[in-house]
Amino acid sequence: MKYIKHIKLFILLIVAHLSAYTQVKSDTTQNKATENEAQNEEYKLHNDWPNLNYYQNDNIKVNAQRNSGNRVVFMGNSITELWAEIHPEFFRKHKNFIDRGISGQTTPQMLLRFRQDVIDLKPKMVVILGGTNDIAGNTGPATLTQIFGNLVSMAQLAKANHIKVIISSILPVYDYPWNKGKEPALKIIRLNNLLKAYAKAHDLIYVDYHTAMKDQRNGLRQELTADGVHPNKNGYLIMEKLLENKL
Repeated sequence: MKYIKHIKLFILLIVAHLSAYTQVKSDTTQNKATENEAQNEEYKLHNDWPNLNYYQNDNIKVNAQRNSGNRVVFMGNSITELWAEIHPEFFRKHKNFIDRGISGQTTPQMLLRFRQDVIDLKPKMVVILGGTNDIAGNTGPATLTQIFGNLVSMAQLAKANHIKVIISSILPVYDYPWNKGKEPALKIIRLNNLLKAYAKAHDLIYVDYHTAMKDQRNGLRQELTADGVHPNKNGYLIMEKLLENKL
């Protein structure tokens, strides 16, 4: 009987040891993955800040295609990038639409890749949507004048290359979940007013998403978002209708 008890105790000790080893190994693997991700971000910061590699191969494929005359390129951040993921039917419906959004990007990063990801694709039109990550401070402090200047520079580059320009209003945001306390709501309204006036003065198309999607606090309406910043499918449907009316 004692022998059996000893055997049971021995088995329990082995199981406990294996369980602890598995947990340590799991934690080590997770920490290693986090460390690798941090190193990757650090590498990109110093070697490819605008993330030119992101669409490099896709751009080669696009330029190998014929009938480039009706291309419409969407230049932006995660709101643009997620558009094709959350509501891919919109891009399937318009086969000439090309999504060139990169999550987290600010307008100086967009400006640096504008030639590669927009101009070199020889589109008929570009839809520019950016600026909210600048206000959130994703790549450091930025004034509204600086953000506006970067967006204007993209519009000027497009016009100089005979590309029609659609300037999009920045979507309403009451607070950024990843960087709270920036009080973006009124800053976004001021920047949108600058963009709207510039578009009118230079005969560009301006799409006002903000008015159609804001709530009483000048944030994104609850039914249109999961995090207060990015649209859900219902949000994109509103944006699509407004945009298609301008095309």
